[in-house]
Amino acid sequence: MLGVDTFTDYYERSVKESNLETAQRESAFSIVEADLAGDSVAPLFSGIDGLFHLAAQPGVRGSWGDTFSVYLRDNILVTQRLFEAAARSGVRIVLASTSSVYGNAESYPTHEEMLPRPVSPYGVTKLACESLARTYAECFALETIVLRYFTVYGPRQRPDMAFARIISALLSEKPFHVYGTGEQSRDFTYVADAVEATVAAMEGGYPGRIYNVGGGSETTLRDVIALLERLAGTHLDVRYEPAAVGDVRRTAADTTLIRSELDWRPQTALADGLGQQLAAARGVLERFGGS
Repeated sequence: MLGVDTFTDYYERSVKESNLETAQRESAFSIVEADLAGDSVAPLFSGIDGLFHLAAQPGVRGSWGDTFSVYLRDNILVTQRLFEAAARSGVRIVLASTSSVYGNAESYPTHEEMLPRPVSPYGVTKLACESLARTYAECFALETIVLRYFTVYGPRQRPDMAFARIISALLSEKPFHVYGTGEQSRDFTYVADAVEATVAAMEGGYPGRIYNVGGGSETTLRDVIALLERLAGTHLDVRYEPAAVGDVRRTAADTTLIRSELDWRPQTALADGLGQQLAAARGVLERFGGS
């Protein structure tokens, strides 16, 4: 198995390298550092049967203003270049998309046929990637399966995401800033369940299909904070700020399609998953002494 990463500066490289340590102990795994928007991607397709396209510039709040050019490059341009190479090589692709394409959805739980209407430039770029997938499928018979992930969490979560920041604030006894009332809710999906869905899509997903991947754990941010306080045995100093532009009010996934076609269903309750993430964060803190 070959991994490719350009190690952008979205967050510290040392964190990414630490996250790779377990995988790099496996003899069957290797990692290549490459810029998929600038370097030649064709050599990466030699001898592979499938590609998990998880590369993107993430984050809703950072996608406004001048930094939108980064999202255009690392999301849309990279995807187009990978599709070009994959179409020539006959490689099957599982494309990571996001619940952000739905925006403030018309109804909940939200099914895959619902009209996408993203409310952030990030969501717009991910929806554009889905459109590219359809275009290359129609014109070049490229086999692509799209997964719309709903707020994936767990050990090694990106440090800018809410759960990671809440846990960091709890362990360091620092304030945590909530943007909005805290009543906004998300359908949270444990990382191991997301991985199983991704593998199932590669092995048995129908080409051209879009699948929601949701954990069935829709919970408000206030309730998440209360749960983490109980798990950590400490109180969180919460500071409330105005709601951020582009943050949706609610997400909830209708996972009927992926359950019926791929026999996938989430296995991890939110409390169990948060317990795992909290334990992992404590382990990192003990290992590095908070540095």
